[in-house]
This record gives sequence, C-alpha cells and structure tokens, in this order.
Amino acid sequence: MKLKQIQCLGIPVFWGSGLAEYNGKSYRFMVMERLGIDLQRIFDAERRFEKELVLQLGIRILDALAYIHENEYVHGDIKAANLLLGYTNPHEVYLADYGLSYRYCPNGNHKQYKENPRKGHNGTVEFTSLDAHKGVAPSRRGDLEILGYCMLQWLCGKLPWEQNLKDPVAVQTEKIKLMDELPHSVMKLAPPGSSCSEIAKFLACVYDLAYDEKPKYEVLKKILVDGLESSGRYYDGPLEISTAKRTRSQPASKGLKGDLPKPTRRQFQQKQGKLEDKELNHLRKTGPTITKRRQDEGKEVEFNRMLKHEEPQLEKPVRHDHHPQTVFWEVEKRSHQNRTSRSPKSLQEISGGMTTTSASSSFNLTSSDEIYKYSITIVVLLVLIFLSLYFL
Repeated sequence: MKLKQIQCLGIPVFWGSGLAEYNGKSYRFMVMERLGIDLQRIFDAERRFEKELVLQLGIRILDALAYIHENEYVHGDIKAANLLLGYTNPHEVYLADYGLSYRYCPNGNHKQYKENPRKGHNGTVEFTSLDAHKGVAPSRRGDLEILGYCMLQWLCGKLPWEQNLKDPVAVQTEKIKLMDELPHSVMKLAPPGSSCSEIAKFLACVYDLAYDEKPKYEVLKKILVDGLESSGRYYDGPLEISTAKRTRSQPASKGLKGDLPKPTRRQFQQKQGKLEDKELNHLRKTGPTITKRRQDEGKEVEFNRMLKHEEPQLEKPVRHDHHPQTVFWEVEKRSHQNRTSRSPKSLQEISGGMTTTSASSSFNLTSSDEIYKYSITIVVLLVLIFLSLYFL
C-alpha cells in the first residue's frame, strides 16, 4: 500500500471464522469488520451517479482487485450491492462478499481456458463476464470486465440488456455486441452533458486481454485518473456522494434511519400486544403486594390522623399508644362536647324543667346518656381490638 501510495485498500479486515453448533446443527461463521451502507441502496435512491464519483469508485475498486489478483484469487461478483462504505469513514469503499471468489492461479499455475455449458451464466447476470456466460472459470480479465459494466450502469443509470435479465443468452448476446462495437456502442449511452469515453477506453483495453494475461493495472488506472483530473478532482479525495457528506468521526450508519424499512401496521400491533402482555404479567405478580401495602398504609395514616386530631381536646396528657383507658377519656370528653354542641336547646329545657319534672324523668334522661356513652365506648374498643389484631 505504501509503495503504491494507496491510502485505503478496500478489503474488509478478517477477524476470524469457525464452526458452531446450535440445536443439533452445525453452522459456519465468519467475523469481519463492521461496514456501512452499500452502494446499491444509494444508487436506487439516486438512480445515477455523477461521472466524477464513478471514476473515483472505479479507481479504488481497481486497486482492491489488483491486490486480490496478486494473491492468486479473483472476486467474480463485483457489483454495487457488494461495495460498502466505511462505518466510521464513509469516504472509503470496501469490496465484500467473496462467495464466488476463485483461485485462478494456484501455486503460480494459471487455470486453462475451458468452456463448460453446464456452468454457464454463473454470477449476477447483468454484470457477469463473457467468460462466465460460457462456463469458463473466472479470471483477472473477467473481474475487470465486470467492473467496466458496473461503471457503465452507474454513469448511465441502466445497461442495454436490463430488460432481458430473465434470458441469460439474450444478455450474453447484447454484451458481445457491445464489446465488438467499442467505443461507439458505449459512447452513445452517455447521458446528456456527460461522456463515457473513459469507460469505453477501459473496456477496450480489457477486451484485448488474453484469458491468462496479466492486466496492466497502472495503464487502466491512468485512464480513469486522467478523466477525473480533467474535471479538477482527485481520485483519493472525498467521495461526492450524498450519504458520505458527514464528518469522519460520525458513523455512516447513523444517517441511515430514513433508509431503514418502517414497520408495518401488523408488526406495530404485534409489538404493542407483547408490551401490554408483559406489563399485565408484571402487574399480576406485584398487584396483590402493592394493594395490601397501600391498604395497610392507608389504615395506619387514617388512625394516626384521628389521634392527632383529637389530641389537643384532651384534658389529661395522652400517650401515643392504643391503651383502652386513654381512648375512654377521649370518648367521654367527645361525647359530652357533642351533646353540648348539637342540642343546646334541649339542655336548657332539661335544666329548666328539673324544678318542675318528676324524679322519674330525670332518671330516664340520665340512663339514656349513659347508654349512649357506653355504646360509643364499646364500639371504639372493638375497633381498637380489631386494629391491634390486624397490625400484630
């Protein structure tokens, strides 16, 4: 990287892999560094990339492919869905998904060219190479051809054969026609106000390569760099992309909230139902305890309030306990005050009539007062006994 002055090699860091068992089944896993959004989602939103961005992406992917090829492997499935921005630095692009990678040159011996119709049209149909359409094992020129198709789609918005993707043979025929008629076949696809000259030159150089020939990566890179610098841009500068316009310290995934699929009404209702069931179960477990505690606290507060309210009216000092004798003093005093305040007229009549009424009338009045007083005392004592048993 230092010798070639590459700031970022767009290959994800591999942390490890292994085999795990779950429910009696074995699963292979691989751990790699966390990456951000893929270019396909951005392309679907933008529908087309600016020429400068296309050339920037092409240069960086070319550097990654050169490194992979030097280590005897080819990728075989370059496309926007497999190109991801960096998680912390969205101006970096990484080539991921090596499911179709192939060791084209084991121990320095290049695979022989051999067509196999049974393995034809392997890979992603709209981007796969002509060799792959014929069932030939992937090679370096195939990776570069796929990259050329990707750049053409990003710049023009679509490829000439996209309406025939269900017919791989028709797609193959369209690709052969495109490559045979270079550069005119590519130049006419350019959108208004732009040019596809760099992509046409790139594909022409790739089309001239033999199956086992080593590509001239620096020549291909210079084609793209010259086109980028002619517009005043640099290939190692920041990417001119809407999703990448954020600070280097901000994770690229934080700007994706608007891109994430929103939950459907059914999913929302299911989630709400789960939350309500969870809350109901919690209340069922804690409800009786809370209710009993609140009842105990309410009774204790009410009883204390009653004692505090009656305390200033006592003529004798009152201890703060539940002694029956203390309550008797309170009841006697309170009953006397109630009779005085509620029926002053009756007392006057009684006092005035004592000189004229008989002894039997006075005795009846005294008896009724004593019955009333004792009744109140009994009720209070029963309440105190109940409370004492409850709190003990």
